[in-house]
Amino acid sequence: MSSAWLLIVAIAGFIIAYIFYGRFIAKRIGLERDRPTPAHTMNDGVDYMPAKAPVLLGHHFASIAGAAPIIGPVIAAVFGWIPVFLWIVLGGIFMGAVHDFTSLVASVRHQGRSIGEVIEEEIGERGKTFFLIFSWSTLILVVAVFAIVVANTFEQVPAAASASVMFILVAVLFGIFLYRFNFPLPVLTVLGVLLLAGALYLGYLYPLQLPAKSWLYILLGYIFVASVAPVWVLLQPRDYLNSFILYALMGLAVAGIFFVHPDIQLPTFTTFHVDRLGYMFPILFVTVACGAISGFHSLVSSGTTAKQLNRETDARMVGFGSMLVESVLAVVALISAAVLLHDRYTELLIVNGKVNPVNLFSTSLASIFTEMGIDFRAGKAFVSLAVSAFALTSLDTATRLSRFAMQEFFHKKGLKDEEQSVMFRNRYITTAVCVAVAAILIFSGHGMSIWPIFGSANQLLAALALLSVTVWLTRNRRGNLFVRIPMVLMFIIALSALAVMIYKNFSDGKIMLAVIAVILFVFAIFLVLETRRSLKESGS
Repeated sequence: MSSAWLLIVAIAGFIIAYIFYGRFIAKRIGLERDRPTPAHTMNDGVDYMPAKAPVLLGHHFASIAGAAPIIGPVIAAVFGWIPVFLWIVLGGIFMGAVHDFTSLVASVRHQGRSIGEVIEEEIGERGKTFFLIFSWSTLILVVAVFAIVVANTFEQVPAAASASVMFILVAVLFGIFLYRFNFPLPVLTVLGVLLLAGALYLGYLYPLQLPAKSWLYILLGYIFVASVAPVWVLLQPRDYLNSFILYALMGLAVAGIFFVHPDIQLPTFTTFHVDRLGYMFPILFVTVACGAISGFHSLVSSGTTAKQLNRETDARMVGFGSMLVESVLAVVALISAAVLLHDRYTELLIVNGKVNPVNLFSTSLASIFTEMGIDFRAGKAFVSLAVSAFALTSLDTATRLSRFAMQEFFHKKGLKDEEQSVMFRNRYITTAVCVAVAAILIFSGHGMSIWPIFGSANQLLAALALLSVTVWLTRNRRGNLFVRIPMVLMFIIALSALAVMIYKNFSDGKIMLAVIAVILFVFAIFLVLETRRSLKESGS
């Protein structure tokens, strides 16, 4: 079977879903073009600041994409391509896109506050406390996982490292000229993309070779600085420009699949149990992670995106649309694995005894690109660079969001800002604590064994976000089956996966990971019980 047909079916399904299902949900939650958004009513020039729709789309997509929609489907393909494909398409449409869209709108309707504060208003103070501890723990896992991914990619593909450093400098200049000198966005975009192309070429000529451990120290310093800086300095312009790299990668990959149309080589289905991962249910669903649905997206939607949304009607494109584009990327990642024979798949996935899905993805796509006349080494360097750009944007966004979560945790109602705890007032101290905890996890020696815990926690976080949206819609007397059904399914999947992770990690002697899984499981159950109590007391 030609891989091009898989891509055609997926893209057609996503386009139809965006037009009809996205419009249906927009009507249900009552989007209004002229309703003032927090970006205008609470503009502070640091976190709250309106962004043009294309800029915000670039930031949001670059932040949510990360490396997860590439890593997850590549690893999950070991179960066969059919179940992975079906979960990406159906999960992306009916769960992921709904989750991202409604989380964004719920936050905008609550002054751009996080899902944790939405829970506080709709469920209560204890519900907020449970959620903030849960989400902060998940974000630290995100920081740890993506720091390891980026460091390993930089070590194995030095050209991606040097180009990434230059990208950051270009982004800072872009932000300065856009927001301080008011240069026109179209002109700056063209110049910025040209500079990115130049950085890619110079990175290819002058690779920056450092061991992964050195990169980890550099990255920890970088995310601290990037996470305390105003959004216009780096976050907005870097994510906007990086989105063009992501679009270029996806465009090349889609063109390559249509032009070369390699045949699917992996079996449609292999087995319900894989020694390295476990049983297909629930492990496949949490392994695919961001390719179908991701709780991390709700933190981005309500953490940075909601504070920059210019008009409510932009939310459909930014929230619903971005998730579907990410699912296209997940299908491309699946195809990169599915076009390989099983032995070759295993050879590229397991490098020196370590799981390295980025190596498989970049090697497979580079091989397809050679059929289009692109040099293999250049193609692999470009793909690796794009993946590191994915991961790097998610890395410092996750750090900023972990700071938001910690500040909210220490915020006390009724006190003026100057009377609040230093953990709320001082973003430098709060960020330093978050980075330090992530560093402990990074250097604990568990490496990519963190991934299954991240996947399980991430999916449970999605279930909790959908729970908060369901409560919000219930209290506002709006129909919510389109949110309630995905919520129940995600609780079943995620709690089952965490239970498996608890047993497996205790059995393998990985006590730290087992304890983290227990904490996440317990706090999720507490939050569900607290929600039930709150709804019962209010008669909703």
